[in-house]
Amino acid sequence: MVAPPDNDVIWARSLQHSHNGSPALGGVSLGIRDGEILAVTGPRGSGKTTLLHCLSGQLVPEQGEVWFNSVPVHTMGPRLRERLRRDKFGWIAPEPQLVPELNTWENTALPLLLRGASHREARKAAMEWLERLDIGTCAKKRPHTLQQSQRQRIAVARALAAGPSVIFADEPTATLHRTDRTHVLRTLTSAARSHGITVVLATHDAEIAALADRVVPLLDGRRVSTVGLPAEADPEGRAACSLSV
Repeated sequence: MVAPPDNDVIWARSLQHSHNGSPALGGVSLGIRDGEILAVTGPRGSGKTTLLHCLSGQLVPEQGEVWFNSVPVHTMGPRLRERLRRDKFGWIAPEPQLVPELNTWENTALPLLLRGASHREARKAAMEWLERLDIGTCAKKRPHTLQQSQRQRIAVARALAAGPSVIFADEPTATLHRTDRTHVLRTLTSAARSHGITVVLATHDAEIAALADRVVPLLDGRRVSTVGLPAEADPEGRAACSLSV
């Protein structure tokens, strides 16, 4: 087992993983620098989500190594990996994964509350990011009363409010219309720059990938030099022309 470079916050070597016997990753290696915004690109089915799951400790690769700040994640037990995700990582999924019994600010503050933060401290942090995402007025509403775009903003606010070292964003704006997509991406990238957060962003949209510092293209579970990506169409099927953030 070879120790990773000191300047990489996340380092992975020769990751291999399959789902039900079907290869999802075929020997992917990469390093991610502290504070970097890295886009993992490729068409649907290229292995982007599986890679993010392995890097974040949600999956243990069948072969290969994953390191976070020179600590091996792939050898951790389930409890240590869960603690790592809770304390150091934020996650944004394509669909918001909210607790229906909790209101907006409680969902946003949940990682902080689980970490042992005071009720007052957690609520203050949650409200700061909800306001920045223009959803502070919904703080006391339950998820089922909100629109899809509002629920997704809650998911983004929750990832940011916890003050993570790394945010893994798996197609975080896939279900959003163009205006909402622009606002969410602007907030996420600005927060990463100002707070020194590393972002690993999976996307199949060339315009979103262009916001990153660096791009790692995947195709059929392997790194390639380039891969053609379309510009995203909005949820009503209109083709996107440009994204300004």
